[in-house]
Amino acid sequence: MTDFFAGFRSDCLILAGWSVNYRHSHICALKNSSVIMSCTYTYPTGYKIKNVSLTKNPVKGVEPPDLFEDPEYSQRLQYLGDKQKNCTIRLSHVTQKDSHEYYFRLIADKLDLFNNVKWIGYPGVTLTVTDLQVEAPERVTEGDSVRLTCKSSCALTDRATFIWYRNSQPLTERRDRNNQLLLQSVRREDAGRYSCALQEHTYISPAVHLNVTYPPKSASVSITGSGEIVEGDSVTLSCSSDSNPPAEISWFKGGTIVGSGRIYSISNISSDHSGEYKCKSRNKHGEKDSDTVTLNITYPPKSVSVSISPSDEIVEGDSVTLSCSSDSNPPAEIIWFKGEAFVGSGRIYSISKISSDHSGEYKCKSRNKHGEKYSAVTLNIKCKLVMVKVTVTLNTLNIRQNQRTNSVM
Repeated sequence: MTDFFAGFRSDCLILAGWSVNYRHSHICALKNSSVIMSCTYTYPTGYKIKNVSLTKNPVKGVEPPDLFEDPEYSQRLQYLGDKQKNCTIRLSHVTQKDSHEYYFRLIADKLDLFNNVKWIGYPGVTLTVTDLQVEAPERVTEGDSVRLTCKSSCALTDRATFIWYRNSQPLTERRDRNNQLLLQSVRREDAGRYSCALQEHTYISPAVHLNVTYPPKSASVSITGSGEIVEGDSVTLSCSSDSNPPAEISWFKGGTIVGSGRIYSISNISSDHSGEYKCKSRNKHGEKDSDTVTLNITYPPKSVSVSISPSDEIVEGDSVTLSCSSDSNPPAEIIWFKGEAFVGSGRIYSISKISSDHSGEYKCKSRNKHGEKYSAVTLNIKCKLVMVKVTVTLNTLNIRQNQRTNSVM
């Protein structure tokens, strides 16, 4: 028995009557897909096909490998043809290691000579296995348009429908035979990890992050410990802002800058810290002010004092008003005492037609839930001078008569 190797080439016929016709001489297939290598063959009469197979990288004078018996291929190859003229073969779950030139191979017995012919069909099929890569700009600004491209290392042989994913979720409205994804007037919600795939294929490309930059939005201030703030406490103000890139934060009390950074802390807080605060969030795309928050610092009464009206000399019968002023938060309750006796309440204590009985020390007590404080003043009442007019009338006649009588005697 004699082995005889022959091949069919386009420029020369090595063995008359033997030929193979591949549907595609080059196949570009997606990683993890199945590849159909379609072909037909002819052979002369007088031969019986004994075996059909697929081989690669044949070397002259060396028995070519039968890939159907190769452990790397045997579970993935399926012969779909026959032993008459169809030599179609399927190769499943292809990887980039499968990128080779493949050849159809057959062994035929010559019926009258009892020997066989081993024949390889030249030229073969060049298989290139590609993955998919998303090509996208490193960053895009909100409002711009951006184009993402699903790229392969070769032009896919089978006509494909592309599917796009954002953060592993399919963009169902983005199915197209075009391998590009156009995002018009990009929004911040469009940021995320984008990947692409082919419809009816399991392989999905590695994800690429689309970074959408935009100015600060939704700046707001929160106060740690939202309850009552008492003088001496420590308070933290936090500024939250949605922006990309992250914003620079500045703090203002009224119109005066008081700090920077996301956190503004005040330790041992006092009434001087009361007022309206806001944060300004700023990056290269713009800036935004938060709504103002008011710090309302509560504290016990201080700077308590009493004033007297009128402020000059007080005389019996006058009307006098005592006024108590007090700095406190919440506003204080005012109580009046003369000596130790309670005499009234409220910021104003009035005495009409004052008398010497009203002389003495008066105190106002300023009190709220955080504490109390006194202030005293003394009322000195002057006696009122009474002008008495005395009229004396003399009887002239009687005086004269008395004078005469005295003379006779």
